[in-house]
Amino acid sequence: MRLALEEAHVALTTDDVPVGCVVVDAAGTVVGRGRNRREADGDPLAHAELVALRDAAAARGEWNLEDCTLVVTLEPCVMCAGAVLQSRLGRLVYGAWDDKAGAVGSVYDVIRDRRLPHRVEVVAGVAAEESAALLREFFRKRRD
Repeated sequence: MRLALEEAHVALTTDDVPVGCVVVDAAGTVVGRGRNRREADGDPLAHAELVALRDAAAARGEWNLEDCTLVVTLEPCVMCAGAVLQSRLGRLVYGAWDDKAGAVGSVYDVIRDRRLPHRVEVVAGVAAEESAALLREFFRKRRD
């Protein structure tokens, strides 16, 4: 989570919402990194999770990331939860809950929907307060 938080801090330099993400393989090696880049790239799909998943798939030369863990500072939205399922990730670890758009237990629970064919282990609340504080400060400054 420390590495994901570092990515979140880098997102601040482009005025992007500070969400960071890493993908690690079974050996614990980082194979993908991402941070929100919607503002930086002008891309509505450039959420931290999608950036990191694309990076991991490119590094490994395959889309199936079943032996990998995605670590992200904020609970994934519906789009990103779908991407987690489509990449066949084995585990998802996230920090802060997203009470407005979360899709892994807060508002929706796409990841655990038994109608879908893939199961992902979920670990929630890792460094949640640090992740949430970073987001609160970002939006406080934006409102001021």
